[in-house]
Amino acid sequence: QVQLVESGGGLAQPGGSLRLSCAASGFTFSTYIINWYRQAAGKEREWVASITNIGGYTKYADSMKGRFTISRDNARTTVFLQMNSLKPEDTAVYYCNAGFWEGHEGIYWGQGTQVTVSS
Repeated sequence: QVQLVESGGGLAQPGGSLRLSCAASGFTFSTYIINWYRQAAGKEREWVASITNIGGYTKYADSMKGRFTISRDNARTTVFLQMNSLKPEDTAVYYCNAGFWEGHEGIYWGQGTQVTVSS
């Protein structure tokens, strides 16, 4: 039973912070690259960040650089997305995704967690 379960979303003020988690089970977590994607209402799905299975190398969309940090704990089979300096345009449903290519959609998806940034 493959599962990716996101949590940690909620309401934040502009300039605030949230930490998202993605708990994985049912597959060999350490062999997969993990992507975070987001989708705002009425907009296309957007790639946010990626982290490799070995070495923990990270990549970010330009608008996330310096504000978001992706990390993983293979022992806990969990991926994190630390979001700082949040902006209203960060409002979206955030999804984690397991695959084999950075920035390319993989097979396994979580259910998503809502992030709302508003004053």
